[in-house]
Amino acid sequence: MPIIYLINLDKCTQRLEQSASRLAQQNIDFERLPATLGSALSDEEKFVHYNIALNQRQYYYDLSAAQIGCYLSHRKAWQRIATGGEPFGIVLEDDFILNHDLNSAIKAIESTTIPWDIIKLSAYANRSRPIAYSHALDNKFDIVIHKKPMSGGAATAITKEAAQRLLDTTQHFGRPCDTDIQYFWERGVEVVSLMPFPVAQDLRYESTINSSEGKKNRRPIRRVWLQIKQHIKNVYYVKQQVAKFKRSINKTY
Repeated sequence: MPIIYLINLDKCTQRLEQSASRLAQQNIDFERLPATLGSALSDEEKFVHYNIALNQRQYYYDLSAAQIGCYLSHRKAWQRIATGGEPFGIVLEDDFILNHDLNSAIKAIESTTIPWDIIKLSAYANRSRPIAYSHALDNKFDIVIHKKPMSGGAATAITKEAAQRLLDTTQHFGRPCDTDIQYFWERGVEVVSLMPFPVAQDLRYESTINSSEGKKNRRPIRRVWLQIKQHIKNVYYVKQQVAKFKRSINKTY
């Protein structure tokens, strides 16, 4: 069983209790990873990895302290996976619901011989997205390549190698964490999904990111330009990803 890292703010004790209860119902152990509280960071701590100049080029508003804290929390999880003894780890945020048997999902991932880097186990706000390619992993789950990688970080499986590449390529960042991973060609990783998603977001919880600060210094013209640029690159690299994935399947079978 890979280690499951639960990102949880110290002040969010109710979320911790609820998360522990949900995992216990499926006899799943986890390791709590104290989340970074963005509002408690000094200016020096904020800008160790968050880069304003990069943000100006890559994104359409300034990241909030909460978004910076979220990114740093996930980097902690990547560090633990990269230096751990397991071939992959799972990162959970503490506002999840288990839709299906997570143990079965993990076994399906463990049993595949198809190479992978990052597997999304949930979707942001439980949204859907068009699929570019799908492959049956077993009689319960499919490996899916979406036409654009799913956003959100509620539940993600990450290999040791991918975790290290994420760390290496995000020493400086300018986008929110989940958005940055959608630019997978910049991170040197490939992103797929396990469907049906075994994990969903508990939308009854108010986001600890969105509720803290508004979007500051919005740049609407840059947003449109970035969306066009991302779309063009995404179409190209997803097409390459699908072709590579098909070759891997042919070699495996």
